[in-house]
Amino acid sequence: MSTMNTVGRPTTPHAVQTKPATLTGGRGLLQDEALIFEGDGWGKTGVDLPAPATDAADLGDLVRRDPIGLPGLSEPEAMRHYVRLSQKNHAIDLAIYPLGSCTMKHNPRLNEKMARIPGFSDIHPLQPQSTVQGALQLMDTVAHWLKTLTGMPAVAMSPKAGAHGELCGLMAIRAAHEASGEHAQRRKVLVPTSAHGTNPATAAFVGYSVVEVAQTEDGRVDVADLASKLGPDVAAIMVTNPNTCGLFERDILEISRLTHEAGAYFYCDGANFNAIVGRVRPGDLGVDAMHINLHKTFSTPHGGGGPGAGPVVLSEALAPFAPAPWVVANGDGFRLIERGEDEAAQAFGRMCAFNGQMGMFVRALSYMMSHGSDGLRQVAEDAVLNANYIKARLSDVMSAAFPDGPCMHEALFDDEWLRGTEVTTLDFAKAMIDEGFHPMTMYFPLVVHGAMLIEPTETESKAELDRFIEAMRALATAAKAGDIDRFKGAPFHAPMKRLDETRAARQPVLRWTAPEGSNLAAE
Repeated sequence: MSTMNTVGRPTTPHAVQTKPATLTGGRGLLQDEALIFEGDGWGKTGVDLPAPATDAADLGDLVRRDPIGLPGLSEPEAMRHYVRLSQKNHAIDLAIYPLGSCTMKHNPRLNEKMARIPGFSDIHPLQPQSTVQGALQLMDTVAHWLKTLTGMPAVAMSPKAGAHGELCGLMAIRAAHEASGEHAQRRKVLVPTSAHGTNPATAAFVGYSVVEVAQTEDGRVDVADLASKLGPDVAAIMVTNPNTCGLFERDILEISRLTHEAGAYFYCDGANFNAIVGRVRPGDLGVDAMHINLHKTFSTPHGGGGPGAGPVVLSEALAPFAPAPWVVANGDGFRLIERGEDEAAQAFGRMCAFNGQMGMFVRALSYMMSHGSDGLRQVAEDAVLNANYIKARLSDVMSAAFPDGPCMHEALFDDEWLRGTEVTTLDFAKAMIDEGFHPMTMYFPLVVHGAMLIEPTETESKAELDRFIEAMRALATAAKAGDIDRFKGAPFHAPMKRLDETRAARQPVLRWTAPEGSNLAAE
């Protein structure tokens, strides 16, 4: 007799029985894999090198005396090792990646092909500018479209990431206050409670004291609280729009007006620009500075520690203080303004040694050109549509944090619906791994208890959204039905089981050491 599982596929009674552990540690096509140091590779080498023609006497005390400590692997062994490791990771090429506030969207392969074109992929930042005119023109074109899409007159291309962009914006704001003679008195930055954690951290890093602005019950900036804290001692406000609760700030024009009346500048965290690109220009909202995460809005790779890109668009008031370098065009082609003189006389300095991440600029421009203006507008529309579809289909089994009205690009749920089940947000997320899904963002934003922040992005089809939704609904039903064991021990099917995450974060083991008595590293 067959039954139907929760996603509509036929199954048999045997499919729900406890499965015996395998003898090898592998499971079907998923191979077990040890650390590369634990393999049987210490007595061989994967490559033959001729003896050096000269000795290393000129190195003095720098000559190596001990073995290098690396195992020897053949090419098939090395390839299989890393392929097996890749199968243990979730990836956007495998399934939906629903991390809220992170915009883990598909990276089109066309972008990768363009980034590998000679002249973009193999240039050096110290080449003469006459030899990289095409690259400079591409940077100028990307800058043009960023300014056009945001309605801002200037952009700094060199920041390497979102937080680096925040630093750029606040340093421009500080330079503007220094130029007006008001820096000494303007020592505060106002930040809403739902802000990204990098916002207050960046403000503090630049030397400002951070003042928290309250949030209303519907998840937006409390304008009355903001107005009461604005004054001649405030340098700037930092507001994310759409905000971290996945909501558009309805009072954004009033927030801008109050800020400017107080003589402060409006920094907008542009992490969620993908929700409004092509539909709303931040410059029209009174924004003075905003970073743009190219990995979020324009599909360049996200994660892995970089390379990243976080260009910062600036208002007319802040444009003179933009950091060098920047690209300018004249009758002889393109050149870089690299020093704080002439056109850059008021530049606050440099953010980094060179001019930005060329590979990211190529990928971003590929995305812009393949979509066109109408396609970029649809990016925002589809991102918002997908998030509201998830919110609508899950709101009867999970509790939306802000149920009234639509959300923007991400759907936010709290843990009220888990009350009395003994299942926590963390338990639920671990059970999602067993179902083949990367968990959503957990416990953030902090203003929502037990938060579950889901962002599907615009690149997911309805079929994939339905597959994800059905799994979430099935897990929610199991939690409410008292199937606690499914959650408390999860994940059961992942290569690694439930970890002590607090200990792993505070006491990570980052270096492999040979077992005591082993002579592996010396062979």
